[in-house]
Amino acid sequence: MDINDREIFSRLAIFPPFFVRLDGRAFHRLARALELTRPFDPRFHAAMRSACRYLLTGSGLTPLFAYTFSDEISLYFSTLPFSGRVEKIDSVTAASAASALTIELGCREPLAFDARVIPAAGEFAVEYLVSRQNEAWRNHINAYCQSALVDEGMSPRDAAAALRGMRSEAMHEIMFERGVNLAATPAWQRRGTLLYREECIKEGYNPLTGERVEATRTCIREPEETPLFSTVEGTAFIRSLIGA
Repeated sequence: MDINDREIFSRLAIFPPFFVRLDGRAFHRLARALELTRPFDPRFHAAMRSACRYLLTGSGLTPLFAYTFSDEISLYFSTLPFSGRVEKIDSVTAASAASALTIELGCREPLAFDARVIPAAGEFAVEYLVSRQNEAWRNHINAYCQSALVDEGMSPRDAAAALRGMRSEAMHEIMFERGVNLAATPAWQRRGTLLYREECIKEGYNPLTGERVEATRTCIREPEETPLFSTVEGTAFIRSLIGA
């Protein structure tokens, strides 16, 4: 038997459009090693955004956009890399993200992401992003509350146990009593960050003719405040990106 015949999952393929979701593996150890600020570290988030920019323009994968929060990245594809081979899409996107982030953070130990492919036909792209942004909000509330309780002397395990199953209203009250309005925290902490590819015109110089010329290039756009995807405006914005 040809050894290639035993690569039974290498023929598993996906058709566009789809998302690839990347999740950091054991990033709690990374947070300790780099002494990241709790509950959110701007340097880490900047590094995640830089990794997204690389995935959008430097990796050869050409997703249309990336959405990131915490240690998660979602990439939206309308065209097929690697003829849609799921194994290769998962492995290359995870490896590219891990390499980019390792370099960006200057880590001495390698980082790792896991990856999964999610079909996103029809309205599901909007539904998916609303769901991930809701998770960003839940993560944001929990991170602030857990950090506050740990700062007051609880162990991380006890703080997590105290918050488990608690309603968001109660968690808001925990922080409000400590002088923090969660609705007024930075938008990237509450809503995550969206980055997308867009064609733009850039002015250049032709050394042969000495003339100024215009050229079409791919630019990365990053709204200062990511829209709330569940609103009419947010849904319309996502539809404009995916051409729906």
